[in-house]
Amino acid sequence: MPSIHGSEVKQVIIACDAGMGSSVMVASTMRAKLAKYGVEVIHSPVDEIPVEASVVLCHAGLAARAQSTAPNAVVMPFQVFMGDPAFVKLEKAISDGETLES
Repeated sequence: MPSIHGSEVKQVIIACDAGMGSSVMVASTMRAKLAKYGVEVIHSPVDEIPVEASVVLCHAGLAARAQSTAPNAVVMPFQVFMGDPAFVKLEKAISDGETLES
């Protein structure tokens, strides 16, 4: 199971399926929240997640595909596009230096 220490997170991929709507909103929100930690947030189709990705946020329905595309990344699934606990967990791990796991 992939894991990463919050202090090592330098980039977060927001993975989507076919659309560019809700996941773009998530990317924008997370970009604003994580900028103060020097973390880059990138929006990407789930089937095109960069090989070097270390953390991927995606809707729960895409989690298996994301893990298949980026097997070494910590995949953090979320259920709702606004205010999901996964977003809070990610920011807390980065700010407090906690470990994230898939």
